[in-house]
Amino acid sequence: MSFKNLFQSYEHSRNLSHFAALVRIAAVDNELNEQEMARLDRFASKLGIHESEQKAVLKDPALYPINPPNSHEVRLQLLHDMFSIIFADNQIDEDEHHLLVRYATGLGFSDEQAEKYIKRSIQIYTGGLDFEDYQYLVEK
Repeated sequence: MSFKNLFQSYEHSRNLSHFAALVRIAAVDNELNEQEMARLDRFASKLGIHESEQKAVLKDPALYPINPPNSHEVRLQLLHDMFSIIFADNQIDEDEHHLLVRYATGLGFSDEQAEKYIKRSIQIYTGGLDFEDYQYLVEK
């Protein structure tokens, strides 16, 4: 197997595990609503997950362990994807919050970093920004 194929295989494996984590978060309330399924379909396409793989993951997402990236930026992107799924219904519940913490630490964030990024992301997604933060994000 060439280096390029090996890298592509690793990247696909990481994408599958990320998709499975998205499914676990979306199904934390034991059901997937239309908005969550629509987002999962978009993520599957974005991540290069084939339809047969998507069905297998939806059937049993626990078979796909978290495969943490080395890059801080990629970790943040994956965490952002999680928030996109969680806020498909415009709310976050206690179970989702708990899974987010586990996922963030599984991605390689320390417990302290995970709590910081999750707290900040919830403020961003719920519109709980103060003016200085809003200004920074708008003008960035």
